[in-house]
Amino acid sequence: MADDLDAIIIGAGFGGLAAAIKLKDAGFGRIVVLEKGDRIGGTWRENTYPGACCDVPSRLYSYSFALNPDWSRAFSPHDEIRAYMDKVADQFGVTGKFRFNAEVEKAVWDEATSRWVVTIKGGETLSAPVLVSGLGQLNKPGYAGIPGVETFKGDNWHSARWRHDVDLTGKTVGCIGAGASAIQYIPEIARTAGKVVIFQRTPNYIVPRLDKTFSDFEKWLFRTFPAIDRLNRWFIWQMMDLRFQAFKTGTKAAESFKALALKYLDQVVTDPVLKAKLTPDYPIGCKRILVSDDYYQALMQPNVELVTEAVKTVTARGVETVNGAEHACDVLVYGTGFVTTDFIQPVEIVGAGGKSLTEAWKDGAEAYLGVTVAGFPNLFMLYGPNTNLGHNSIIVMIEAQVGYMVEAMKELKRRGAKSLSVTPEAFKRFNVELQDDLGKTAWAGSCSSWYKTASGKITNNWSGDTATYIKLMRSPVLADYAVA
Repeated sequence: MADDLDAIIIGAGFGGLAAAIKLKDAGFGRIVVLEKGDRIGGTWRENTYPGACCDVPSRLYSYSFALNPDWSRAFSPHDEIRAYMDKVADQFGVTGKFRFNAEVEKAVWDEATSRWVVTIKGGETLSAPVLVSGLGQLNKPGYAGIPGVETFKGDNWHSARWRHDVDLTGKTVGCIGAGASAIQYIPEIARTAGKVVIFQRTPNYIVPRLDKTFSDFEKWLFRTFPAIDRLNRWFIWQMMDLRFQAFKTGTKAAESFKALALKYLDQVVTDPVLKAKLTPDYPIGCKRILVSDDYYQALMQPNVELVTEAVKTVTARGVETVNGAEHACDVLVYGTGFVTTDFIQPVEIVGAGGKSLTEAWKDGAEAYLGVTVAGFPNLFMLYGPNTNLGHNSIIVMIEAQVGYMVEAMKELKRRGAKSLSVTPEAFKRFNVELQDDLGKTAWAGSCSSWYKTASGKITNNWSGDTATYIKLMRSPVLADYAVA
């Protein structure tokens, strides 16, 4: 068992990559990043469906310490994002820190040695004083509890496991779900499929993406004058942070944002029946607000049908809805999102006293500042509970979390201490205040969403803007921690 590591990082997405870079820069270079897949990328390794791209501007959906002047578009496609991550890993000299096809099964805190013992599938164990979870929130495909999935006789897959070997030309494709991924791939497959049948459970608020291609001159400008690129990134961040006001219940910002979305729907969709099917009946922001320049336009095509009757079951031939109609399909695509409230699944994490994180979170996941959990010393989570956003870039949050973790590790080193654990009192105080603040947002509305558990506890989203979060994360408040 290797025991000369400073930290073990789980996951090779944006969080794991940033952690590897910043730990190395801070002098904690004895690290390993364990990744179940075969390359860097996280969600961008797994989501390769047609039209997959970021819904946050590329200049902001990238590290502040690794600007990329060569983005092809304002909203970059998935292959460019993966290429960017590979380039950054090489640029900062951490590519050799990654171990691929190394799926973590279990991590246990050894109180006798104050180290995390991590077991990889196959039985190998590694040990380090610090464990970093870069597992994220959008990595485990979900099927929304739809019955009969296993009975369908044709080709079928989840959008995060796209079958590129299946030619959809001329086929009838059933798309179950009309969320963030679906509104990207539906316009693409509608170009060649014989028919596309969309099964929509709930309509979404959609605003125009306003995507654009960057010219060679613009790329040259960003490359030659990095200050312009950095200023542009800062401006986008500021403008997006202002949008948080739209997620506060009853504000003028919320009314304006709703008006923008409904105006866009009204401008594109002329059929009153279709328009009614696409009009949400819940407060804007309660569910994820989507961005697209071509989804509504695709729905206007003669080979696209929108079905709003609820799905009763999947059959051998297609999909049966609650009104008794069976829609025959050659192929089914599940755009049914992810299991988002489990966070660390399927990894078993066991902390002090033999208590598992699953047990600690039996009433819903929670963390102190989204990063640390009482009873789990030296465990740092990236993109953990209550750090998701509805208005800005998660990269901003991840960078703040990584900086916080590095400062905590420096403090341990300065003190010659072995462990740092948030106190139960600070943990409880933070989460009580957090849930109170979240109760004043649109996410607390009556709609169902992946932001909260079945009981209604909001486990995924941050309760404020990113500027506030950054201030809170500048350095750990050591009075809230037990250091031993």
